[in-house]
Amino acid sequence: MLILGIDPGSTRVGYGLIKKEKNNLFFVESGLLEIFSKNKTDRLLEAAKSLSKIIKKHKPNVVAVEKLFFMKNLKTAVEVSETRGVLTLIVGQHKIPLLEFSPSEIKIAVTGYGMADKKAVAKMVENILKIDKIKGPDDISDALAVAITATNFLNNLRQY
Repeated sequence: MLILGIDPGSTRVGYGLIKKEKNNLFFVESGLLEIFSKNKTDRLLEAAKSLSKIIKKHKPNVVAVEKLFFMKNLKTAVEVSETRGVLTLIVGQHKIPLLEFSPSEIKIAVTGYGMADKKAVAKMVENILKIDKIKGPDDISDALAVAITATNFLNNLRQY
């Protein structure tokens, strides 16, 4: 099973692909969808096209997205929500099941502690996926953490 994790943002979107085989998780690919356009419509279109390209290339079985939980800056929250909406639309157009998790659910699934900082999350992602060091901003390790959370969720569902 191939799982795509997404950490949405207004100017960049982290993504991480992992493969689950039996009880093992394997790192496949991760990166950033950088959104350079200043115009809102163009920015959202860039995000949509970039995600669609990744989905067509890898054909994930499940996509998991981090929920927008709380932001101090209302303008940023609106921009991230718009990007998130476009990304979930693209997932729907590709008819892929979508899972959504709050930041605390992700932290608990990956570190066991809902208030873990980004450094602790990144370190656990590296340990779980047996990779040396995640290169790039936190968006990438966060996206991989979202994908790991999805595998935990799906494992728990199968137990019932």
